[in-house]
Amino acid sequence: MKVVKVETNEQLQDAFTIRKKVFVEEQHVPYELEIDEFEDDAAHFVIYDEDQPIGAGRFRFIDGNGKVERICILPAFRGTGAGKRMMNAIEDYAHASEINVLKLNAQTSAIPFYERLGYHIVSDEFMDAGIPHKTMKKELE
Repeated sequence: MKVVKVETNEQLQDAFTIRKKVFVEEQHVPYELEIDEFEDDAAHFVIYDEDQPIGAGRFRFIDGNGKVERICILPAFRGTGAGKRMMNAIEDYAHASEINVLKLNAQTSAIPFYERLGYHIVSDEFMDAGIPHKTMKKELE
């Protein structure tokens, strides 16, 4: 498995395809909420198994901090370490950009995954696209 920062339109389309499969088809998030006005301002990432895209994520700079968003892995590849590889690549990118604090809005079902990566909850539960979430934060060393 290899994580790449999106550099081509084909890679960006791979990211959107994975996000559509996971968020729109699997989790029933409306497409117009999934693909939003922040796409052009974000750094996108795709994880490939051989040449097959299996996961995606994006990163944005907001108020001097980093925001990790849209982390998703195809069901057949969950539990394989793909999500951790994706998060490590995004954290490395943030660190290289001199970002020391990362935030994300985690679906409550994914909180244990993010806690294992060093994130901690900093908000009450809220709904986003009909799915319960909590904001989490991590300080990079």
